Parts: sequence; C-alpha cells; structure tokens
Amino acid sequence: MQYPLGSEVKKDFPILSTILPNGKRLVYLDNAATTQKPIQVINAVADFYKFTNANVARSAHYLGEKTTIAYNDARKEVAKFINADYDEIIFTSGTTESINTVAYGWGDENLSEGDEIVVMTSEHHSDFVPWQQLALRKKAHFKVVPLREDGTIDIDTIKQYVSPKTKIVACAGMTNSFGVINPIQEIGHIAHKLGAVFVVDGAQSVPSMPTDVKQIDADFLSFSGHKMLAPMGIGVLYVKRSIIESLKPFLTGGGMIDEVKNDSTTFACAPDRYEAGTPNVEGAIGLATAIKYLKKIGMGRILEHERDLLAYAYEKLSSVDRVILYGPKDIEKRGGILSFNIKGIHPHDVASILDANGVAIRSGHHCAQPILRSLNVEFMATARASFYVYNEKSDIDVLVDAIEDAKRRFL
Repeated sequence: MQYPLGSEVKKDFPILSTILPNGKRLVYLDNAATTQKPIQVINAVADFYKFTNANVARSAHYLGEKTTIAYNDARKEVAKFINADYDEIIFTSGTTESINTVAYGWGDENLSEGDEIVVMTSEHHSDFVPWQQLALRKKAHFKVVPLREDGTIDIDTIKQYVSPKTKIVACAGMTNSFGVINPIQEIGHIAHKLGAVFVVDGAQSVPSMPTDVKQIDADFLSFSGHKMLAPMGIGVLYVKRSIIESLKPFLTGGGMIDEVKNDSTTFACAPDRYEAGTPNVEGAIGLATAIKYLKKIGMGRILEHERDLLAYAYEKLSSVDRVILYGPKDIEKRGGILSFNIKGIHPHDVASILDANGVAIRSGHHCAQPILRSLNVEFMATARASFYVYNEKSDIDVLVDAIEDAKRRFL
C-alpha cells in the first residue's frame, strides 16, 4: 500500500490544523521557502534531547557513543538518498553554507586571473553571489547565461558561454523563481567536456524529485533540510570522491583535525575535515527522519503530485482576468512552483489579502533578482505559490478565491 499524499497526510503535520485569528483555516502554500514538519520529525528531534543528547565523536561515555552512532547513521541515510558514498557527504547549515564552502574551499585554491565562472540568470542569490564574489577576488570572468522568456535554458546558448577557460559551471536542479527543472545532466556534460567542475544547487530539486548524483555526474551538490520536512539549520554538501582532496577546509577548529602542533596542523579525513566545531546532530537526525518519511511516499510520486496540483492551479488561473503566470506552459518542465502577478497590484499587497483569506504565499524577488530584471517583471517581484506533499486541490480553490478577493479590493 502506498503512503498517502494530500489531505490524508495532513494528520502528520500539527501546524496545518491551525485556525487563524480571523477564523480562517490555514492554507500553507509557501513550501519553496520552507516546508512544515511532520510529527515524526518533531518527535525524533525531541527524543534526541530527551534520551540521547551529548556531543558527537568526543566522549566515550554511553550518551556520547549513542549520539555518535545516531549522527553517523544520519549521514548514511543521506548518502543512500542521493546515491552517494558515506564519506562524500558533508553536513552544513544549509545550501548557502554548502555553496560558499565550495567557493572558498575549492574556488580560491583552483581559480586564477582570467579564468571563467558560468552561472544561469535564474540562479538563487545563494548560487549567484558567491560565484560573483569569487570572480572579483580572483579577477576571473563572471558569465551569466541568458534564458528564454519562459525561464528555461537553451542548451545551444550554454555551449556558447562555456569555454576551455571555464573552471566552474553552476546551475540549479530546479529554479526557485518559476520552478523550472533544468537539464542538469546535459549541462554537466558540457562543463566536464571542457574541463570545468559542475556545481548543482539542489535546494528545490532534491526535496521534490529523485536525485542520483552518479547519474547527474555532479562534482558538488547542495541542499537544505528545511525545504524537505527537516529542521532548519541542517544542510548537505555532496563532494565527488575524486575531487574532495582538492577542497580546502572552509572552517577550522575542533573536531576536524588529526594533529595540532605549535607550527602546523594536519586535518582529519573527509568528511570530518569539513565539519569544524559541534555539529547540528539533532538537525541531522531530523533530516534522516524526514528522508525516511519522503522515501515511504516515493520521490517520483511527490513530483507527480506537485505537477498535478500545478496543472490544476494553472488551469484555474490562466483564464482569470489580469493574472500573469510565469514559467513554461509545459508542466513536464516544472515542479510545484507557480509564480504569478495580478496586473497593477503589487505582489506584497496580493500576499497581504491572501493572508487575510488564510492563504500563506511568498511575495517579492525570491532572492532571484537577475531573472526578474532580465524579463522586466512588473515591480521586480512576483507572488509565488508552491506546493508539497500535504497540499491538495481544495487549497488551490481557496487560493483562486483569495486572488479574486484581491482584485475586488484593489481594482
């Protein structure tokens, strides 16, 4: 029997039973920003503090050994989830720290003046600014690949931007602006053919679809737990084994050393080398629990569910007067993110009226200013509804009614 989706799974998420002060039922459609947490994850974190809490890989007592085993088991669970090896998984605070670890730990060591870094216009600022700043530090060329009007990538354009001087190609598996699923396997092949490393931002894609790092052939891949039912403050950096020795530790201190002398230090083997200080053990345990929860559902089913909701929302809103929908019309090219505007109404005002109707969405530039600027989006902002495992079509019906209410109030 398959694990349920939509309304049947909502029982696992206490926060989704919230009734707002105005009496409206909470309809949570801000999942691209962060997802809610099931009781299984909440209990796993609470149980760690109740029955296990100690520092990891430091103390030989019972609780210390129990904590270390739990932390190691969490790393194994993450590795299996993306088809990686245990020592290729580094725990971080999230995608942003993961990408900065690569930019400072690999980029500063391997880039020279005149080298190139290639990114897409649609990248989240966390996969844009670190590379921009690396290029400034190393006097490298920072090249931004333009996109089609629907936010999709033209492979022929990529080929024009990547050259033998390119050292890094960075691309999101799924964009957070329009939910476009990028052809990362093809992009990675282009990067490797010309000798560049390929860095994948999986913050949106890993929570919503099957991810196999060996199939993708990514050199680096990062993602965050909070976008996939896990706690905030825990993230992952995958580093391909063949390249991990060329990654210099970004942070130094306790827990990542082999031997310290007055005049020199040798570092531990990966992955310990890259996890200085006390790690977020409870976050790792919560992430492993969330992964088990998602695996019961099936990552393929999650993507199908998101697309089913997206198709329903697209059909409902495409005929609504003054509503502008962004991204490709082909649902097969997308995950469960729907960015839209109501012509003449600022997205912040739209979000405010939706909130009054119980609907939680995101409004603003979504940390993706380059793509909004390139497409001349009104107000340099959009409203964004995003769907996940606990959403259902009735949530979208409420969203549509709330949009009509916004139109009545402002137009």
